[in-house]
Amino acid sequence: MTKRRAMLAAAAIVLSIASPVAAQTLNKVVGTWQMTAATVEVNGTTSLPYGSEPQGKLVFTSDLHFVEFLHDPRIPRFKSNERGKGTDEENRAVMAGTLALYGRYTVDARGDFSGNTVEGSSFPNWIGDVRTTNELKMEVDGNRMIEKFQRPGGAKVTIVWERVR
Repeated sequence: MTKRRAMLAAAAIVLSIASPVAAQTLNKVVGTWQMTAATVEVNGTTSLPYGSEPQGKLVFTSDLHFVEFLHDPRIPRFKSNERGKGTDEENRAVMAGTLALYGRYTVDARGDFSGNTVEGSSFPNWIGDVRTTNELKMEVDGNRMIEKFQRPGGAKVTIVWERVR
């Protein structure tokens, strides 16, 4: 009986040491990120889709969900003060200067971003899209991340993120 207890105790020690190690998966993108710059390049011409001082957050959770919101802080307030009662001009400004999306993401064995699936978006055409690193790259270097996205029409989007501490 003592030998059996000793074996059980040894097994418990091994499991208590191995379980946290096995449960931890390397993930370089996990956390909250603040947008610091965004550009779009089309046919050699570069523009600032969210203005010269873009604002936005990107959150990657440890259970592999993401939420992203980007906006141009220069978008004027609605004169009606009601979200559903914007003028055509006000609504166009919001659609052109904001983007919100959420979904699931994956990382590879090295902990690098390897793709995502868009489950919801303020741009409905993206809902259901599955993106691999062929279309979307997230390259982490310490507390800085560069996002590169190739739009189907050829535009090249680059967003610079800084990790929020």
